[in-house]
Amino acid sequence: MISKAQQTISASLVALAVLFISAFSHGETINKSHAIAMHGQAKYHAGFSHFAYSNPDAPRGGSLHLGVQGNFDSLNPFIARGNAGDYIGLIYDTLMVKSADEPFTQYGLLAKTVEWPDDRSWVRYTLRDNARFHDGEPIRASDVKFTFELLMEHGSPAYKSYYAGVERVEVLSPTSVQFHFSDNKNRELVMIVGELPVLPEHYWKDRSFTDNTLAIPTGSGPYRISDVDPGKSLTYQRVDDYWADDLAVMNGLYNFSRIKIDYYRDSTVLLEALKAGQYDLRVENVAKQWATGYTGTAVDQGLLKTEQIRHNNPTGMQAFILNLRKPLFQDIRVRKALNYAFDFQWTNQALFHNAYKRTESFFSNSELASSGLPDENELKLLKPLEDKIPDSVLKQAFELPETDGSGNNRSQLRIARQLLNEAGWQVTDGKLVNEEGNVFAFEFLLFDPAFERIVNPYIRSLKRLGIQAGIRKVEMSQYINRMRSFNFDVMVATYPQSLSPGTEQMQFWHSSSADVKASRNLSGIRDEAVDALVENLVNATDRQSLVTASRALDRVLLHNWFVVPQWHIDSHRVAYWNKFSRPETAPKYDPGFNQAVQTWWLDKDKAERLQNQQ
Repeated sequence: MISKAQQTISASLVALAVLFISAFSHGETINKSHAIAMHGQAKYHAGFSHFAYSNPDAPRGGSLHLGVQGNFDSLNPFIARGNAGDYIGLIYDTLMVKSADEPFTQYGLLAKTVEWPDDRSWVRYTLRDNARFHDGEPIRASDVKFTFELLMEHGSPAYKSYYAGVERVEVLSPTSVQFHFSDNKNRELVMIVGELPVLPEHYWKDRSFTDNTLAIPTGSGPYRISDVDPGKSLTYQRVDDYWADDLAVMNGLYNFSRIKIDYYRDSTVLLEALKAGQYDLRVENVAKQWATGYTGTAVDQGLLKTEQIRHNNPTGMQAFILNLRKPLFQDIRVRKALNYAFDFQWTNQALFHNAYKRTESFFSNSELASSGLPDENELKLLKPLEDKIPDSVLKQAFELPETDGSGNNRSQLRIARQLLNEAGWQVTDGKLVNEEGNVFAFEFLLFDPAFERIVNPYIRSLKRLGIQAGIRKVEMSQYINRMRSFNFDVMVATYPQSLSPGTEQMQFWHSSSADVKASRNLSGIRDEAVDALVENLVNATDRQSLVTASRALDRVLLHNWFVVPQWHIDSHRVAYWNKFSRPETAPKYDPGFNQAVQTWWLDKDKAERLQNQQ
């Protein structure tokens, strides 16, 4: 028998082989490989045995029990209806999978090989012969084509924007499928289509895809849904004969036999349930609870562990989102005034135990974030747009208002009042009104009661300016529906980012997505300069041009004061019962805390000790 160490050595020798094969067809270079990188070369060469952040010797078995806040009423995450169950992606395999220790590199999962020309005007996938759905049916190129067309016709409207550059999908053979692109400007498209989850045509062809259903669908991933308690719990069971178990991209991953998710309506009850041992692991998002809530004998004895696990991910932009579709927020001076009325320093000190950093970039915690004045490369992108961007973009470094944290933000409110006056708003009888007599009034849309303690002090500051602000609290399902239909004044949301931003930026900021229901252009931004900069980013041909384009876009978004930025933290705050082990090497770019689902495993010795100590 060959040991794991020998396998690793063999894989290293194989790694010396050529990364990709080049052939010439009609004068163009065709690359054929097991992997594809957005920029540069893939880290793991052909024949690698496992990702560095996985443990190929990890034992499989046991359960992972999770708790989340909210509910679910659907098992279809691909449509703009309902609230799909958490971790539903566990049941679906994609053409390619992204490694978690590279900015943006994909390796074949359903696809054995990927081919593309140097200009990236098309991409071709050859599927693995043994790939199959949970019901035993083989996964074929026709399923890929069917899935793409199904999502474009009946899926969430966001898919039409995301895959807009795909001209057609061609089945070349039972195991070969090719995506043709309308042009070769968007070099990320070859990566985007690799993320496509493949659905079974034989299952969906006679079913309605648009129905909000709790019927258990057929998938092909490492888990299948075994039990559904609507709105209360969802259980996944690992597939015993999972077709991809022997692949390097799955070696040492998805080790639990069972993953159960319980749903809680109240965040306080959710925390107490963890401390009572009713579930295993929780990622804490509330600073006050992290600072004061994790107490008791189990914590003191190390049975319930708390840990901050640092990460290298862009933290994106969490913010109060101003809906520019409302006339109230269309004046840049008004938006800037609302920023001056928010006292982050007091909020961080009084409510968060100084746990957070202020977010001053849409690409925070990464090299993609802008700072200072634009450099020479950024100016090449910004100068042609000079008459379409705020003057401050080229002349001033962006700075958010800052207070001393005492709660006395009079100087910031004076600036806010001046900005509002310049925009035509005056205080009359204690209320801010414009020349038409309209009162400056709006609502914060919330679903999480924990956010009320943050919004209420903000409302008090706004009231000092004569602004009539209130809170509209709704259930999560209604919150999601109102977000999708842009039925809000101000809401709290996050624009997530990766180290390789691309086509999703069209969804976030481009005019073409402003009126597309369920798009991520929550603010309703329609701006010629932003459109041009987004298109430039999407079409970046190398890493340096991508960084430059991101920074230029970041500047223009910030100087337009489209949102009121909130805060971020560069670590995952995790509490878990001490019965798990994990690889020594953590995923460097884990996009969210899914390490527990992917790379952790049940340690029987720890679990036994824990049971004896409880």
